[in-house]
Amino acid sequence: MKASAQDILKETQKTLELVAKSSLDAGDKDWLTQVTAEYYANHVNPGILEYRKSVSTEYISIEWADNANGFEDVKGRKYLDLLGGYGIYNVGHRHPKVVEAVSHQLKRQALHSQELLEPFRAILAKLVNDITPGDLQFSFFGNSGAEAIEGAMKLAMLHTGRKSFIAANSGFHGKTLGALSATAKAKFRQPFLPILPDCYHVPYGDADYIESALKSADEVGNDIAGVILEPIQGEGGINVPPDDYFPRVRELCDRYGALLIADEVQTGFGRTGKMWCLDHWGVVPDVMCMGKAMGGGVMPIGAFVSNKTIWEQLFPEPWLHSTTFGGNPLACVAAIAGIHVLLDEKLPERADKMGTDMVNKLKTLRRRFPKLCTDVRGKGFMIGLEFPTDAIGFEVSKGLFDNGVLVAGTLFSAKTIRIEPPLTLTQKEMDQAVGTIEKVFKEVNAKHFEPKKPGLRKP
Repeated sequence: MKASAQDILKETQKTLELVAKSSLDAGDKDWLTQVTAEYYANHVNPGILEYRKSVSTEYISIEWADNANGFEDVKGRKYLDLLGGYGIYNVGHRHPKVVEAVSHQLKRQALHSQELLEPFRAILAKLVNDITPGDLQFSFFGNSGAEAIEGAMKLAMLHTGRKSFIAANSGFHGKTLGALSATAKAKFRQPFLPILPDCYHVPYGDADYIESALKSADEVGNDIAGVILEPIQGEGGINVPPDDYFPRVRELCDRYGALLIADEVQTGFGRTGKMWCLDHWGVVPDVMCMGKAMGGGVMPIGAFVSNKTIWEQLFPEPWLHSTTFGGNPLACVAAIAGIHVLLDEKLPERADKMGTDMVNKLKTLRRRFPKLCTDVRGKGFMIGLEFPTDAIGFEVSKGLFDNGVLVAGTLFSAKTIRIEPPLTLTQKEMDQAVGTIEKVFKEVNAKHFEPKKPGLRKP
């Protein structure tokens, strides 16, 4: 060990005592701020600190507590959350029903033995069957969306006997090696090439490209196992496809024997105004992947689900794909509670109504500041604001942060700011958010796009 056991015990004890406190004194806050910055720089990644400097005036803001639809830092400053953990907090922050379910289960059992049957995994699988479209029936639970993509790709290979995939430019499906094959950003892929070699990328939103790729692969013998698509591209910049896109892709997959794999990790669980984004177009995929909001904003969990015909490949050898922590009882009860809250509080319908209202208000702002904000797009509470450059996007993000509103760019495009608040956002909070966006727009627009007034000449 690089430190003595005595020193390690001293630091762990101090940390555990701090965790147990209901409030921190000035000394606690100073110590926590100091060690967080120091340990990020020396033990996590100094690049993260540099990123925070680019999007925040006070970059060492230490996340400490949740409130209903936002965060509080260690100094007690509150932030309205328009980011939603990139789509995690659909039912809000620490929803009491989700927290209560996890707390009750923690008193009984935290993790499973791996050997006996797990009741809450079974109940959750039945619920996933109930809330997903069409004939989707069997589920496998992991810990993240990327894991769900990995499992879906393996399932597609098993069922079809093929090894190739088609994905879309600007698509994001995770950074594990299989999922990274479908992810389209060169910066993430190039250091690890070759990954899955036969993964072809085509422009998003035009089914003619899918048809051409499927036909070409069929002609040369590289038969396609699956077509992997996000119903709305998240990290690519909140890109919404034409209404005929997914119905056509569904027909093409059927024609060429490829599986349609829907990546609903960010779009699912009511985010876009329907339980699943593909519900907007009445399309049933062969495999659906989910994650992020699935754990009710409290526990990490992901899943892929498919129909019986496809899942039969796993019946003879169920351990062909497995995980240690996936489907653990804490995560499963969190997901069960989250599904209950979504339906009980009609949050998908809320996202549809309030999201449409917010988009309309933001489009009104765009018309007032056409040089600053070049586009507003999205469905439900999955909204993108686009700006002329990455630098302008960072400046708007920083201005919103300084005014207590949390947003972020997308991984492929810092000039596109995503708005993905908890679906529990109130009308008052939405009005506050739009008002703050208007204020920041005025400031940034005046700086970059309004003519400078001539100064008074000295006599």
